[in-house]
This record gives sequence, structure tokens and C-alpha cells, in this order.
Amino acid sequence: MRNKESNMAENNVPQHVAIILDGNGRWAKKRMLPRNAGHAQGSKTVEQICEDAESLGIKYLTVYAFSTENWKRPKDEVAALMKLLDKYLKNCIERSNKNNMRVRVLGDISALDVSLQEKIVELEECSKNNTGLNFQVALNYGSRDEMIRAIRKCMAMCKDGTIEPEDVDEAYFGRLLDTDDIPEPDLLIRTSGEQRLSNFLLWQVAYSEFYFTDVLWPDFNKKELQKALDYYSTRDRRYGGVK
Repeated sequence: MRNKESNMAENNVPQHVAIILDGNGRWAKKRMLPRNAGHAQGSKTVEQICEDAESLGIKYLTVYAFSTENWKRPKDEVAALMKLLDKYLKNCIERSNKNNMRVRVLGDISALDVSLQEKIVELEECSKNNTGLNFQVALNYGSRDEMIRAIRKCMAMCKDGTIEPEDVDEAYFGRLLDTDDIPEPDLLIRTSGEQRLSNFLLWQVAYSEFYFTDVLWPDFNKKELQKALDYYSTRDRRYGGVK
């Protein structure tokens, strides 16, 4: 059986695709628009790519929307991003049920405004039984921060006797991360031509395939996603072994 929108065998479609959304500001600059216009267009691209991903057979999609380092940006840009996030979350609550999409947020949301935290809780709760695309949004997320939080959980449980230090192995530690029961990414995509991970899913992408494209995120579309999937289909994943 083959994916109807590709020459790729269906079992070669990555189960989990993670994307570093990059290039919103440059997209806006090229059009002599404010950076916020790029972020707004990028938000629309996220919505469309969710639909495209499911139609191509992807089961899990994770996007890097706002990092722990993004707070260093100009205050007016951060404020605009938070306003855009508020609007996006409102729309996502409706779209998630319409599209049978489960949504989860990765990251330390305690730093966000209470109103945003409440919308995130509502979104996760109302979509938790949906059986379509599993969509993860990384907000105020940094992989180093995620691992530090997981280590603190381990230390607290060891201190109160819940677990012994020798109980902690890779599988146990992985369950303490934000991604918990979510499969590790098979494919990581980064747009805009940059070729670095920027503190995103450092633990989880140990054996992921990487795909870098010069396309700016607001211009990323189903055709570009298919190119990434076609590239993935050519890779021979050995997980440290030999064939």
C-alpha cells in the first residue's frame, strides 16, 4: 500500500515530525512589513501544516513556537507574540475538536500570563480524547530547562524515598520529560537555512533524521513538507547498529 500523495511507501512516512519554525522576521523584512506580520503569517502556516501533516500520514507533529531564550527579544515583539498566542489558542480550541486533533503544550507555562495558562489547560483538556493528529506546541520551552526540571523531579523522589537512584534509567528519565509518552521524533525539520538545534528536543532527537531547508517558515507548505518526507524515505536508520 502506498501513500496516495507520494511515491514513498506508506511505512516510510515518519510517525513523528518536529519542526523548528524559523524565518518569520526575515519573511516580513523582505516584504518591508513589521516583524509581527511575519509571526502572524507564520501562525497561519502552522494551522495549514497541521492539516497537511495528517493528510500525509504523520501521526505526531511538534513545533517550536517560543523558546526560553525568546524572552530576550524586544519587549514590544514579545508582547505582540503573546497577543498572537492568545488569539491562536482561542482558535485552536475550536479547531482541535473540529479536526479531531489532540493538542499538548511542552515547556514551562508557569512563566506565561495566567489567562494564557488557563487557555492551555482548557485546550489540552477539551482535546485529550481526540484521535486524529497529535499536535505538540513548545511554548517557553528549552531542552536544557526541560532536563533540569526532570532532574529536580528525580532528586525530589529520591529524597522522599519514592525511588532509588538505581531505578533511574533512560526510559524512566524520558517519562519525566515534557514529551513523556510521545514517541521520539523520526524527522526534525528546520526552515530558513539555519542548521542548528537551538536548544530544541536535545534528548529526544538522538536518532532523528535532520532536514534543513532555505524556505522561510511562512512560505513552508505541503509541497515543502513532502520534500522533507521524500528525503526521509531515502535514509537508512541504524540506531547505532549495522545492516
